[in-house]
Amino acid sequence: MKIAVVGGGSTYTPELVDGFARLRDCGLRVDELVLVDPDAERLSVVGGFSRRIFGHYGHPGRVTWTSDPDAGLDGADAVIIQLRIGGQTARISDETFPLECGCLGQETTGAGGLAKALRTVPVVLDLASRAAKRAKPGAWIVDFTNPVGIVTRALLDAGHRAVGLCNVAIGFQRTFARLLGVPPDAVVLDHVGLNHLTWERAAYVDGVDRLPSLLADHLDEVAAEVRLPRAVVENLGCVPSYYLRYFYCHDEVVRSERGSATRGQRVAEIEAELLSMYRDPARTTKPELLGQRGGAFYSEAAVGLIAALHGLDPDGVHSVNLRNDGTLPFLPDESVIEVSARVGADGPAALPVAPLPPDLAGLVAAVSGYEQLAVDAALRGGRQRVYRALLAHPLVGQHEYAEALTNRLLAANAEHLEWAR
Repeated sequence: MKIAVVGGGSTYTPELVDGFARLRDCGLRVDELVLVDPDAERLSVVGGFSRRIFGHYGHPGRVTWTSDPDAGLDGADAVIIQLRIGGQTARISDETFPLECGCLGQETTGAGGLAKALRTVPVVLDLASRAAKRAKPGAWIVDFTNPVGIVTRALLDAGHRAVGLCNVAIGFQRTFARLLGVPPDAVVLDHVGLNHLTWERAAYVDGVDRLPSLLADHLDEVAAEVRLPRAVVENLGCVPSYYLRYFYCHDEVVRSERGSATRGQRVAEIEAELLSMYRDPARTTKPELLGQRGGAFYSEAAVGLIAALHGLDPDGVHSVNLRNDGTLPFLPDESVIEVSARVGADGPAALPVAPLPPDLAGLVAAVSGYEQLAVDAALRGGRQRVYRALLAHPLVGQHEYAEALTNRLLAANAEHLEWAR
């Protein structure tokens, strides 16, 4: 099997490589892991370190790298896309320009998330079209590129065999397993919503929902984990993802972020340190600092999902982004949702989902509508489409904000959006 990682020059790639090397007992035989990235210098550093990781675990497969996407995609059995168009500089912009308008600055939701989608969707679709011509017939595209829900929808709308992956659910699975004192694989989540807008409504162990007792015994710890007031979790009776903090505590987040270093600035510092570590020819294992880079358990989620997509885990349940197709009856079938699904060689099939209460359903419907407008803006461009998407977003929702954010977004991203120049 050949697996291509597009965006393989990321400082986070060694986490993924470590997963493929360490978890090869799952039956996924990786003969070649090829890293694809336009930054040749950075790619040689990450590629060389990744090769040493495979050697450390005694993995028989090859790690190669190339800046030619066609060569990397040639004959691939699976394609992982993990891009950041504009790098950390663009991310820092996404996190800061909305604050000038009193709105959240964040790379995956609100105005910052829309900016990232506008930069990213056209590039991902071009790569997917190349993969359709060069990868093996039936090869899956696994998208880890944010905003995952929007990017996955664009891929599916274009007819690609794609599934979106996020590490939020597997993080909760690991946390709940630790608190319950059971192995992670024993926990099956009722994970439902949209990418970065999800709730854990149950945590089944041997068919019994353990979430009520877990919240009764560990409410303060769970609330701290998702950075929300205890009262929010207690009143909801379920566990929101930490991204719901941006909705439930929006103004507090804006106040705390104004004048503070952004997450992107901290990640940029971490990346510089990591690249220095990766250059050490004696280093053969991922450094502890990598854990601060973000994306915890990404490697386990990715390896498990790709194994399942190749028929190696027929009973496996994975939390993925896929077409709604009636799972949430209040959304159009073509919407993309994030739920627990049984995954096999034919792709993911959503597990049955109990009806969402009106507060959750209303927020999901509003953000899903925004995502549809965001895909349209990314594909067709135009100031009006950007404005309409922002006006529709629950974190914006007012003309004054939408107008000002549109102006700032287009000015900040003119380098990446030809139609906005």
